[in-house]
Amino acid sequence: MKFLAKQTNDISRNERCLPRKVDENMISKQELKNILSDTESYHVERTISTENMDKFCQAICAFSNDVSGSGKNGYLILGAHDDGKLSGLKVDDKLLLQLSNIRTDGNILPQPVMAVEKFAFDDGDLLVVEVQPSELPPIRYKGRVWVRVGPRKSLASDAEQKILTERRLSFIRTFDAMPCIGTSVADMDISIIKKDFLPQAVAEEVLEEDKRSIEEQLSSLGFYDLRYNCPTCGAIILFGLNPERYIHGSYVQYVRFKGKDKAADIANEFKFSGNLCKALVKIDHFIETSISQKRPIPVSVLREETVSNYPYWATRELLMNAIMHRDYESNAPIQFYEYDDRIEVLNSGGLYGKVHPGNFPNVNDYRNPFIAEAMKVLGYVNRFSRGVNRVQKELIDNGNGKATFNLKLITAFKVVEKISKKYFEEGFGETPNIKKRST
Repeated sequence: MKFLAKQTNDISRNERCLPRKVDENMISKQELKNILSDTESYHVERTISTENMDKFCQAICAFSNDVSGSGKNGYLILGAHDDGKLSGLKVDDKLLLQLSNIRTDGNILPQPVMAVEKFAFDDGDLLVVEVQPSELPPIRYKGRVWVRVGPRKSLASDAEQKILTERRLSFIRTFDAMPCIGTSVADMDISIIKKDFLPQAVAEEVLEEDKRSIEEQLSSLGFYDLRYNCPTCGAIILFGLNPERYIHGSYVQYVRFKGKDKAADIANEFKFSGNLCKALVKIDHFIETSISQKRPIPVSVLREETVSNYPYWATRELLMNAIMHRDYESNAPIQFYEYDDRIEVLNSGGLYGKVHPGNFPNVNDYRNPFIAEAMKVLGYVNRFSRGVNRVQKELIDNGNGKATFNLKLITAFKVVEKISKKYFEEGFGETPNIKKRST
């Protein structure tokens, strides 16, 4: 009987994105026999005790910290003497539950990645706790950091705690690179990956010669975690069959207000949901056909100039930037709101990394580097810090004036694009009121 962390489709975001062992296959019975016949080492601890919970928790904490950096799983084996002989232990459900509950009782933090299993032999049972090295060290048991020094455990020294802290920093990954625990290949649209993405991301001759599985191909591009055997959060956002099931705010909400504020009646609304590979196509088409309305303005007897209420490329770029840079850990969608005199785009997540109000927009950084790279591959954004400057030039040329960016929201980012003044000149409109549009 084996006790493992329950995985469901409704798992919370914090738990979903913490590293956890997905492979449920513990060591085999033969491997356990080999361990018993070997001397006790830094990754194995044997005991005949069944009641010393402090001792068990200290061992699990020490294995989780893996101060030597071996990357090997640790094994706490109940029911065996130091020489490997079995003590005749009979494992019951109570003992199984006691050991399994160590993971979630709150005494070891961050939670250890562990599995518990009973093995039956002629001379007695063994209860084995398999502990995976944590990617979030230092791990503490009741506030103390335990480490394994040779075959014995001890409290970590200051130097050892520093090593563990530095290791934790080296493991930090962006949200889109984290494994989306609870998902599998079946949760992705494989056809769109093979048809629309891989041919753009990988050279044709390389793709033809690549005989690896789809999991291995996506892993090489940063969209599949082979260690946890699941797609990354970025992969679910980009290719998922139902991204909102796991990343709840991953959609764009469009609303057309019949006025200049949110108190006005709603003329139209639409939700752009689904994976980005499909949603970006719809958003692109929607901006071009339903938002950006073009009008010819005569500049001479023989020549006309085309002016839009909102220029297609600039409006598209502002929204694509919001999709690329937003904080996907937030449950809030991107707000794409159109009023009589302006468009507002609001996304969760403020300026990120090395970007601050003093150097924006000339310096760029990426909250979601893998999503950003995929959007570049698909042709929706550039990654050369030129987008905002080009947007401002196009808006000025079109008569909209510069877009304004609200950089003071801390946890959100807002941009306002005013309607073009040129659009209503030369008799092409009396007031800046746009008729209701269909989506």
